[in-house]
Amino acid sequence: MARSLPPVAWFRAFEASARHLNFTAAADEIGMTQSAVSQQIKALETRFGTPLFTRKPRGLALTDAGRKLMPQVGSALEMLQAATLALDGPPKAELLTVASSVSVASWVIAPHLPDFHRRHPGVRIRFASAIWPEDFQSAMADIEIRFGSQRQVGQSALPLEPSELVALKSPALEGPLEALPLIESVGTSVGWDAFGAAHGLGDLRPRLYVDSYGMALQLAAGGSGVALVTALLGRDALASGQLVPAHPGTIAPREGYYIAVRDTVPAARAFADWLDETLRPG
Repeated sequence: MARSLPPVAWFRAFEASARHLNFTAAADEIGMTQSAVSQQIKALETRFGTPLFTRKPRGLALTDAGRKLMPQVGSALEMLQAATLALDGPPKAELLTVASSVSVASWVIAPHLPDFHRRHPGVRIRFASAIWPEDFQSAMADIEIRFGSQRQVGQSALPLEPSELVALKSPALEGPLEALPLIESVGTSVGWDAFGAAHGLGDLRPRLYVDSYGMALQLAAGGSGVALVTALLGRDALASGQLVPAHPGTIAPREGYYIAVRDTVPAARAFADWLDETLRPG
């Protein structure tokens, strides 16, 4: 029955010692103590039944057996290293999971993603669409951007600004606000009726109803009507000229967007700081 091979660590200690002809230098290279290297060499010599080094007062010298073994061990270790590198591949980038509504991902984050990637090239991002509490629980995200009141989203979440509601429309849609089709986002506490009352516009009745601010913005950008949405979602569309104000007034909401960060994940903290800087006025 064939005998098992000696441990690779023994061969590694031998190869480093043969190159340096010094146990201490070999130990420094491979991260071991001088005593451990010496013991592994002795174990290898015992296994082969022949000395591999001649110990001298000022260093080492290879024996005939050591000189015969050296090139074969060196070649074998190089092959192992090459095989390991081929399977390891490039370093894996850090994966960050961001849970948010499609509206936030599309209208707030997406316009600025190239800047984040430029600053943090080693971070990959997985977006998980989430609206309801159970969506966020299943996503197990590092960043959560939730919509609701402070009480609904939890005290650990911080508000994202600007939060006021604004009336936005396509530049191609002309006429006074009262004469234009109004788009209402259902599921929110403040709508067109409150906006009309706040600005003396009378009874403003929506013609189109949608289930998200993002869809309201999409319809408004296509010229279908005027969207009453949080300024957070509309800021980039306004800055680019894709949308324009349909009325100069604003109104305070009862719900807003909040961000919760898993601070134990460095990439999450970096993303939150980047988003805060991106949304900061000026």
